[in-house]
Amino acid sequence: MAESMKGLRRSHRCTEVSRNNIGETVTIMGWVQKSRNKGGIIFVDVRDRSGLLQIIFEESDVGKEGFAKAERLRSEFVIAVVGKVEARSGAINENLATGDIEIRAKEIRILSEAETPPFPIEEDSKTKDDLRLKYRYLDLRRPDLQRNLILRSKVANITRSFLSDEGFLEIETPMLTKSTPEGARDYLVPSRVHPGNFYALPQSPQLFKQLLMCSGYDRYFQIVKCFRDEDLRADRQPEFTQIDMEMSFVDVDDVIDVNERLLQRMFKESIGIDLPLPIQRMTYKEAMERFGSDKPDIRFGLELKNVSDVVKDCGFGVFTGALENGGSVRGINVEGQADMPRKKIDALVAFAKDFGAKGLAYLAVNADGSYKSSFAKFMTEEELQALVAKMDGKPGDLLLFAADEDEVVFDVLGNLRLEIAKNLGLLDKNVYKFLWVTEFPLLEYSKEEDRYVAKHHPFTMPMEEDLALLDKDPSKVRAKAYDIVLNGTEIGGGSVRIYQSEVQEKMFEVLGFSKEVAYERFGFLLNAFKYGVPPHAGLAYGLDRLVMLMAKVDSIRDVIAFPKVKDASCLMTDAPNIVDDKQLEELSIAIDRKNIED
Repeated sequence: MAESMKGLRRSHRCTEVSRNNIGETVTIMGWVQKSRNKGGIIFVDVRDRSGLLQIIFEESDVGKEGFAKAERLRSEFVIAVVGKVEARSGAINENLATGDIEIRAKEIRILSEAETPPFPIEEDSKTKDDLRLKYRYLDLRRPDLQRNLILRSKVANITRSFLSDEGFLEIETPMLTKSTPEGARDYLVPSRVHPGNFYALPQSPQLFKQLLMCSGYDRYFQIVKCFRDEDLRADRQPEFTQIDMEMSFVDVDDVIDVNERLLQRMFKESIGIDLPLPIQRMTYKEAMERFGSDKPDIRFGLELKNVSDVVKDCGFGVFTGALENGGSVRGINVEGQADMPRKKIDALVAFAKDFGAKGLAYLAVNADGSYKSSFAKFMTEEELQALVAKMDGKPGDLLLFAADEDEVVFDVLGNLRLEIAKNLGLLDKNVYKFLWVTEFPLLEYSKEEDRYVAKHHPFTMPMEEDLALLDKDPSKVRAKAYDIVLNGTEIGGGSVRIYQSEVQEKMFEVLGFSKEVAYERFGFLLNAFKYGVPPHAGLAYGLDRLVMLMAKVDSIRDVIAFPKVKDASCLMTDAPNIVDDKQLEELSIAIDRKNIED
């Protein structure tokens, strides 16, 4: 039977007790990690969010009733213990913060008994994810997950403190907003008082934070939930958290300066990492040419080389055919891997095909300078030598090539270099390499919609020197946009916003919006701009992704208290689920159950 806490008050968390407290009487409360009955003496490890502490029970100290309670203890019982702090009588446990002390119990209360949990509550659990997520409240007791969430809280608090010191105001924006279908799919919320009408949950506070700039608040931030109805992956959830900010009377360098100093303080105070400033910058064009990605991982080399000029007249039709069709031939030098087994090379070829490659050409430079290749027979010795020289190849190197349109080549080699780095153990989670990627294309052409769409959003400012290209060649217009990348993951992005009405109207025109459609979707913002709008810019971080990298875990689910699984459902609460017909009737919604069942 559960006992009351009446008369007791916790004096310390488990790891708040140290050698400095030896001789003192303390009261600790927590969960039983394990219990060991050695006959006449019982050792119990008690756990709370701070860590473990060893308790010793002897009948002479706690009495017959207290010792009987100690004998009943099982894993996950919740207990309160009053006792005296002593130096540990046995061997010191170097792996524990409290490994040199123990508590000699004087009193014990069993506050709550527990059934045997469906899996062990232990660090680095090997339990299947589905079972862990079904019992997430148990999973969250694991020390590693608790450390992750404590880190997340620390990052949020550092962010609030820093931005407040920099003159930012924390202002909340609405959760129930208007759907503006330009980007990912919205989550819709039906309105009871406006039958047939729907709110949308915000994909970001973008429009509202721009309105706050119009309202004169000049520096805004918010740590805010956002929602996108899109397919999930390791670093994506249907609901996620942004560190969102906006600033008035600024340009690119101002936004980057504030955020570099924020990141520097965040990493130093939360995980003890010194971040040297300034952070390296790289244009989108350079990032694609060198790494095949707009979020390159620069912890390792394996950079792309364009060999199109060397192979344009060779006898290998795969290369020349790609060039004749307006594409390119590019390669990666995997240094020292000329002896890679054919089976592993074939696996890389199969991997490349997953990203649109028709194949992958390879050339191994043997130790004696001879070649082992899938295409050498189609090229002369001089052509092969020129190709190896262009790739900075030397004996012992493996050269891999992709030939296709640029978009495919970049995608293939950009992902291939990451796969090779993973296979060769080059992805060190203890190394943090930041990079600003700038000057993104303003627009990209959507074959599906047969029009240009905004690469970021319709309110991103073009580079001033490219404004004339909006009429002549929209595809070449660069944006005043910037992403902050960490170890190959985009952790944040933003842009300078359009604030001149003539530029905004031109942008809508290029996007294929009539003035009427533009006002229908964004009229409240465009009307606000008529009353004096300052130049402004902003940025938003994905807090989940950022903490994931700081915690050195592979999925944002490990830094979110109650995440969803791949189909956007919650295994613990069984959401989403059906609702009562009465609720649907109040919302004027009819469900086509036949189609759903089919």
